Amino acid sequence: MSYVDGFVAAVPTANKADFQKHINEAGPVFMEHGATQYVECWGDDVPDGEVTSFPMAVKCQPDETVIFSWVIWPSKAVRDAGMKKVMEDPRLQPHVNPMPFDAKRLIFGGFVPMIQL
Repeated sequence: MSYVDGFVAAVPTANKADFQKHINEAGPVFMEHGATQYVECWGDDVPDGEVTSFPMAVKCQPDETVIFSWVIWPSKAVRDAGMKKVMEDPRLQPHVNPMPFDAKRLIFGGFVPMIQL
């Protein structure tokens, strides 16, 4: 079964165009290194919670928008090898393609699907 990497972050709303450029460059790199799907979503209906929420989790400020993203890989082994290559790829180095948000507030993790329709 496939393997999924998930991401949530807060991006300054004013940086939407920079974020679009960043993901347009990053997506093909993930695909070249084994991903089968690369999805980046700009928050549209992401409410604040009372106990927890996406905005609370990433300490989203009033001038920021939550993004939600995932990458699907054929397997964890392909993901482990592919992610290593992605992180080393010269096209995604911070001085070439900087993240247009505070990466310290990026939440990420790998997941094993329980059902995939």
